[in-house]
Amino acid sequence: MTMSDAATTETRDELVALTRRLVSIPSHEDETACGDAIESWLREETDADVTRDDHGNVLARKGTGTSLALVGHHDVVPPDESQVEDSGEFVVEERDGRLYGRGTADMKGAVAASMLAFRDADPAGELVFASFVGEETGGEGARGAIADGFAPDYAIVGEGSTNYSGTDVTDVAVAHKGRRASTVVAHGSAAHASEPEAGANAVYRACDAVDVIRELDVPEAEVFGERLSGSVVVTEIDGGSAWNVVPERCAVTVDERTVPGEYAELERVEAIEGVEWVIEQDLPPMRCDDADFADRVLDAARRVHDARGDETPAQVTKPHATDAGRLAEAGTTCVIYGPSEPGEAHTKDESVSLDVLERCYGTYRVAAASWPSE
Repeated sequence: MTMSDAATTETRDELVALTRRLVSIPSHEDETACGDAIESWLREETDADVTRDDHGNVLARKGTGTSLALVGHHDVVPPDESQVEDSGEFVVEERDGRLYGRGTADMKGAVAASMLAFRDADPAGELVFASFVGEETGGEGARGAIADGFAPDYAIVGEGSTNYSGTDVTDVAVAHKGRRASTVVAHGSAAHASEPEAGANAVYRACDAVDVIRELDVPEAEVFGERLSGSVVVTEIDGGSAWNVVPERCAVTVDERTVPGEYAELERVEAIEGVEWVIEQDLPPMRCDDADFADRVLDAARRVHDARGDETPAQVTKPHATDAGRLAEAGTTCVIYGPSEPGEAHTKDESVSLDVLERCYGTYRVAAASWPSE
């Protein structure tokens, strides 16, 4: 394979410029302006069928047949004050081969790389581009699109997978954990603290529930030889109204990281008198269900890494929930491949490597260009 698997200097410059443009647009409270920029670019630069759905998602399609989607999101978490210009635009700075700014890593850099790869690839099958809203607040955009019938056969989701197996390598994540947030509520009856036997102490019942949680087995799963372990942890407790009143209510917040096909048996707390368990949010895990597809994306990544002289990537698992979980739950076969590195997203110094953005563009383009078969 030749250096054509890597981006040209012109394409790199275009990639940097597009990333800068998207990052400069605030999208933590309202994604409309950033969605407008993505939509207008796709209409100007491609002949694809470009749509903006009722949720604000930007979708584009070209070709026919078995579909491959390049998926991202253009919303971001709220910025640090240092990441905002006086004009209201977001700060974007380039230094030492990296772009700094809110959303550079999570994940407008990957969105820009996907947009360019979508434009430049000419596959035999259908190629889809999707940038969702609301990923950072529970996946509202992905949920809405799926409910409306968005159902690509396969997807490469551009969330972070860089520097998992080693330094300066972008891996292919074949699974990730989900997150189930729940509340254990213990009910009792109030009484004066001088006569505690006259009431039923909700805090004691909540503590009994916490003891049950601490003894739960942590689920595990294996995907293509990679191990994924879940976790369960109590993160908040709130109960009581005054120092001299036996508490009648106590709530315990539980953060559970789930794995494909398995949950911890949190329902066991309801065996305790006066205790109920309420699920507040359930972000599904992801497991790639097609080893051939995972291998094909890994092969594309290796071709690009080799052409650039980079280290060889591997298949890995990822600890964070993404929109890939919802897509997989709806029947899309997914892998994750993207520029963000562990510990980079959501920080006041968030940044992304320009070399890695170029690497991601190359992998997306190579994978799409050979779709659905060599």
